[in-house]
Amino acid sequence: MIHRTIIEPFRIKSVEPIGLSTEAERVAYLKDAHYNPFLLRSRDVIIDLMTDSGTSAMSAHQWAGMMEGDEAYAGSRSWERMLAEVQDLTGMEHVLPTHQGRAAERILYGHLGGPGKVFISNTHFDTTRANIEFTGATAIDIPIAEGRDPALQHPFKGNMDVAELDHLLKEHKGKVGAVILTVTNNSGGGQPVSMANAEGVAAICKRHCVPLLLDCCRIAENSWFIQHREEEMKELSYRGIAQRLFALADGAIMSAKKDALVNMGGFLSLRDAALAEACINLLIITEGFTTYGGLSGRDMEAIAIGLQEVFDPHYLDYRIRSTTFVGEKLHRLGVPLMRPIGGHAVYIDAKALYPQIPPDQYPGQALVCELYKLGGIRSVEIGSVMFGTYLPDGSLKPSPMELVRLAIPRRVYTQSHMEYVAETFEEIMRTREKVRGYRIIKEPKFLRHFTAHFLEADSH
Repeated sequence: MIHRTIIEPFRIKSVEPIGLSTEAERVAYLKDAHYNPFLLRSRDVIIDLMTDSGTSAMSAHQWAGMMEGDEAYAGSRSWERMLAEVQDLTGMEHVLPTHQGRAAERILYGHLGGPGKVFISNTHFDTTRANIEFTGATAIDIPIAEGRDPALQHPFKGNMDVAELDHLLKEHKGKVGAVILTVTNNSGGGQPVSMANAEGVAAICKRHCVPLLLDCCRIAENSWFIQHREEEMKELSYRGIAQRLFALADGAIMSAKKDALVNMGGFLSLRDAALAEACINLLIITEGFTTYGGLSGRDMEAIAIGLQEVFDPHYLDYRIRSTTFVGEKLHRLGVPLMRPIGGHAVYIDAKALYPQIPPDQYPGQALVCELYKLGGIRSVEIGSVMFGTYLPDGSLKPSPMELVRLAIPRRVYTQSHMEYVAETFEEIMRTREKVRGYRIIKEPKFLRHFTAHFLEADSH
């Protein structure tokens, strides 16, 4: 018998209380936070869907492993276990531990980047782009055309445009720092990349003698989609598919705070010894010694265990099906979404939801504020606040899409929490014509969405 009900393949042994607030209180909290959910206190949030990064619940096995953490400064047993697990998964000899993914980005792109350099991706995420541009290099996104149409159904909307890649590698010959394939494509709506596309990208990179890097923080979720949507891959295990993806790449960066199911950690893995040595020098200067790199021994124990647990078929089936459950429930309410639903999050098409709000008044920011006011739900804008740029005349060059991400932490929320989210969207839909946009009144040069201040567009 096949059951319709999605059950969590685990039992809950510890609980954390959620503070419940009134709408009036949340209106005041949001104003104090300058209409930026990043600036809210977590205790004032009911359902936190801002990110799935570092917000997972660890397993009993991981917690037990943390008690065995070897905190030796050099050559700890915990590092040996993490190293062996990462080497087995990636097939890459050189592994640098870091405190999170963006530290690995800073080390690698700080070395490969610089003025005049170009990096090409299916879609760079915010910290990736910032670390690249901080060096003076240029980040170029080339997703397939289908990936920029939220309503269009396509099994692998996270794919890179291989024809455009070939063209750009010819155009920027000698200037390309690396090609970065993000799996799954977070900024593109959490959409997966096919094995066929990854193989095509790898072949072109090899022909042009350009390194291919995997941004692999959600590679287990991407492997689920490959097995279920590519006929040639259906007999491979999820871990086997991931290993096949890694075999195509020259290096990989992982924020272990996603598919390694931990609250802190990451790594950089490389095949080239000379590149690894250069990066190790930067690691020691900025993160720590080569066998801990900013991580405690207990963190490394949890990562080693998490990289095994994440490929459990029952867990991955639950993870993808439960995310799809939320998305399909919102779709039935008429909420415009990025479809098909991705692996780690549901993405709302704020441009379609609020057609009355122009891009320079940030429809995605309007939605994240409404979600918090109406339901205490924290989410994140992935549109012109995060990725918009300014033209020479000061006007906004908007992002190709105006999305809002509901990122679902792993093993944290139950179905009733998601039912609550859906109920909040019933009110979002009922009141959508009354919602107005926002304007930025304060922002930093890089990653402005984290700390920018906003006011409602018609405020003074």
